[in-house]
Amino acid sequence: MGSRSSAGRPAHGRAGAVTALLLGFVVAAAGCGAAEPPPTPPPPTGALAQRLAATASGDAASAHLEALQRIADSNGGNRASGGPGYERSVEHVAGVLRDAGFDVATPSYDAGGGRELRNVVARTRGGDPDSVVLAGAHLDSVPEGPGINDDGTGVAALLETALRLGPEPGTRNTVAFGFWGSEEDDLQGSTGYVDALSPDERSAHLLYLNADMLGSPNGGYFVQGGTGDDEEETGPSGSAAVAGVLAEELAATGVTVERIPLYGDDDAPFAAAGIPVAGAVTGDGDSKTDDQARQWGGTAGEVYDRCYHAACDTLGNVDPDRFDRYTRAIAATVARFADATERPSG
Repeated sequence: MGSRSSAGRPAHGRAGAVTALLLGFVVAAAGCGAAEPPPTPPPPTGALAQRLAATASGDAASAHLEALQRIADSNGGNRASGGPGYERSVEHVAGVLRDAGFDVATPSYDAGGGRELRNVVARTRGGDPDSVVLAGAHLDSVPEGPGINDDGTGVAALLETALRLGPEPGTRNTVAFGFWGSEEDDLQGSTGYVDALSPDERSAHLLYLNADMLGSPNGGYFVQGGTGDDEEETGPSGSAAVAGVLAEELAATGVTVERIPLYGDDDAPFAAAGIPVAGAVTGDGDSKTDDQARQWGGTAGEVYDRCYHAACDTLGNVDPDRFDRYTRAIAATVARFADATERPSG
């Protein structure tokens, strides 16, 4: 998860870039004179979603966290983009998904300074290729540490979801999983992915679900999207529907959910392209409030993750209960939209 201001919003440089992208989208949409579509009902909780919610788990996903920790330990203590730890992370994730039978690509993106780095994108087989449900997480850490909570947890939850779903799940839509480089460097990986899409390919994306920091030790149960004062915070039409399903599935694990605005993570390039977005996050360097401590436990006045962007962001920095609940909720959310008949709206 990239740097933030103390209020939990992105640092000024990123905020300006995201605002410009979103303003461009809004202006383009206004120029087309398109009417707001009526809200679509949330997809039902079918057998596939029930199966994934019951079988996906943080315990199983922890094997992927352990692999990412080993990679960092063997490569200077980090998995930062451009370094050997990141390249080993790319190979690990791509290998896991290829071995499972997914259609896997490692497309390059411009990382600045004449460098090209790789994302990992895996897709199911057999679904409609013109109707894509995409979930993503950033694969890089900061140079200061191994990035196991930030964002090994997001990576591991999506790998667990993919393996439980399987490469040929028989769903109406194609389900895709993106693992982005350079999130910690102004979202270069996810931005490169969106920039490379043709207009038709952008239209084919029904939604984007972001997973970032799912196990903060003093964290909360937050869902981003569909709430806020403007489109930069709410996301495009349909974002509330995606966030609503994620919140419903997270609440089904037995916790109270707090809906919060988007704040410009890897969801931002997708939102700028008009794709509905939502995000799962347990909190970073901001402090837990008194009300949140009463709801969820933990310590009011202390940061959600004391090891945020630090060397101590290791396996010991992940709360297993939060990680498990988010893994189950993300898996069920992906499964529910996998058979959706149209892009979410409203």
